Amino acid sequence: MTDNTWLNRWDERYSTKEFAYGTEPNNYLREQLTRLTPGKILFPAEGEGRNAVFAATQGWKVSAFDISANGRNKALQLAEQLETTIDYQVGELSTLNYQKEQFDAIALIYAHFPGDIKSSIHQMLNQYLRKGGFIIFEAFSKNHLEYIAKNEKVGGPKDSESLFSIEEIKADFPDYDIIELAETEIELNEGLFHNGTGSVIRFVGQKLA
Repeated sequence: MTDNTWLNRWDERYSTKEFAYGTEPNNYLREQLTRLTPGKILFPAEGEGRNAVFAATQGWKVSAFDISANGRNKALQLAEQLETTIDYQVGELSTLNYQKEQFDAIALIYAHFPGDIKSSIHQMLNQYLRKGGFIIFEAFSKNHLEYIAKNEKVGGPKDSESLFSIEEIKADFPDYDIIELAETEIELNEGLFHNGTGSVIRFVGQKLA
């Protein structure tokens, strides 16, 4: 079950008129989607919808979910502004009715789940991706804590358990052809809460089985 503190945190962050992470898509996601043929894509922990809505404008059939109703409201507002549509559900993954092998791609963009459930969520998501489908992943690495210490404006979780390592990604997505898997330093300029230099894990994998 979701900790109410966790839910309240995101509902509060998404309650303002301004978009917490802006309305432009994540750069890595934008780059990777241009290489794929549009199909059905899922965005877990999608917040205010900037990435999901972008994918919809590029011809993808988009599903998204988050625990925050405020996030969903802003995502639908953004979709309407850009004259597109997305299917956005509110709830935890275990309560949502996605089907096995439903999706051609799953995009995990700063989808930081609590440390005790993040691997089980990745394993659950794996079932919903068809064989030959793609995972696109960008999120903060465990080394990112050093960057937060220098500049809090870069954002990201402040507990190591919610952050990622290359080894964890390999363990969570074992049956994949790894197209890219790297830890890298990047400059972020995403809305109010992702600004500055950070350390991220980037992963693109194609499901083998």
